[in-house]
Amino acid sequence: MNASQVATRELSFYTGGTWEAPAGAPFHDVVNPATGAVLARVPYASAAHVDATVRNAHAAFLSWRETPVVDRVQVLYRFKTLLEAHAEELAQTLTSENGKTIDDARAEVRRGIQMVEVACGMPSLMMGDSLNDVARDIDCHTIRQPIGVCAGVTPFNFPAMVPMWMYPFAVACGNAFVLKPSEKVPLTPTLAAELLDRAGVPAGVFSLIHGGKEAVDALLRHPLVRAISFVGSTPVARYIYKTAAAEGKRVQALGGAKNHLVVMPDADLRKTVEAIIGSAFGAAGERCLAGSVLVPVGDAAGPLLDLLLERTRGLRVGDGASEGTEMGPLVTREHRDRVAAYIDAGIDEGAVPLCDGRPLNTHEGFFLGPTIFDRVTPEMRIAREEIFGPVLSVIRVRTLEEAIDLVNGSEFGNASSIFTSSGKAARTYAAKVEAGMVGINVGVAAPMAFFPFAGWKGSFFGDLHAHGKDAVSFYTEQKVLMSRWF
Repeated sequence: MNASQVATRELSFYTGGTWEAPAGAPFHDVVNPATGAVLARVPYASAAHVDATVRNAHAAFLSWRETPVVDRVQVLYRFKTLLEAHAEELAQTLTSENGKTIDDARAEVRRGIQMVEVACGMPSLMMGDSLNDVARDIDCHTIRQPIGVCAGVTPFNFPAMVPMWMYPFAVACGNAFVLKPSEKVPLTPTLAAELLDRAGVPAGVFSLIHGGKEAVDALLRHPLVRAISFVGSTPVARYIYKTAAAEGKRVQALGGAKNHLVVMPDADLRKTVEAIIGSAFGAAGERCLAGSVLVPVGDAAGPLLDLLLERTRGLRVGDGASEGTEMGPLVTREHRDRVAAYIDAGIDEGAVPLCDGRPLNTHEGFFLGPTIFDRVTPEMRIAREEIFGPVLSVIRVRTLEEAIDLVNGSEFGNASSIFTSSGKAARTYAAKVEAGMVGINVGVAAPMAFFPFAGWKGSFFGDLHAHGKDAVSFYTEQKVLMSRWF
């Protein structure tokens, strides 16, 4: 799939093992955020489309669950091979519809492939436990069985990786899976679905539909959907969790974040600045792991900000498809304007803009430059609310204890990092900070596929997290068998 092929393409749904244009579905434009050009048109599913897809998926599940796990993962082995062969095509497609730099897109595709690699280990990952003679002549063992049709609703910021947090694990466990990706970025998951089809996934075991709230609500309430996985903003995550849980479904709903980067006076400042740049402005700040509040401790503030401003002002902003670009556009015009409004609000509340990205508003595409505010206070909106853009707020504190209190006062608990040369400070911070993922001299504390994505507080709703061992538990039911033979 190259740019010329995508230009006027009308997308389809993948259901029952076939690609088909849904009858009567309205179409919406998919736009390149760097240029404003229309790339393709995406159909929106109705509740009736969702119902037909889920029923096909359930019929496929009834036979797929009987397929030995060693045979199920053969599909994923072939899928991984195809992903490797088409990695650059996936990255280019991702950049065209999302806007992130081509280097970021390549790294995202690599992370997605790693998810498939881990899911290929399902024959050992979903093993049970056993113990003979738990009582006289009685043995006990546990098994894990698939739960049925599972659904995933995924965001615009990682259209390759986040869906692969879900469906490789679900399918390897023996479930059928229905993916509803963000309608803003449907091309990347469509290409991945084409590769999965070529890998020989049985008809109905994996389905791809597109749409908005009507499609999501239909999945949340469908009686044959047993589990829902979601990644997005906290208000929507809370809605997903409450709605699906009320229907008796298993739910993992990953929400928003306000991640703090704490810098101690003994940190290696040059390396720290590079980590801050990547965390705050990588992917234009459109990441739930983006560092959005910088917390210099004591004497760190002056020299840290001098270096940070020098590096930020030289950041190359432009079309993510161009090699050498360090930050691309935001995903839509509406989102760009929403983030710009936060910059306005920060100034109105008395924060000091050391670097203002709003002049890039006038450029073609949906650009906003990196923005840094100093003299921010904890009660300001830019310090409390998720902005999801390239805006970094600086809150100065005197001690590590004050920094920990500041971080723990947030309603979010996704990730936080500390930069220091002190093992004691790092250990204290890691032990006391209320966040599910902690970085020590690491700007983006993103776990690998075999560990869970472990947000806390308002950043996660549910009990079992995405990928890692939690994914296996989420997509299976555990059964305990007690046996005695006469």
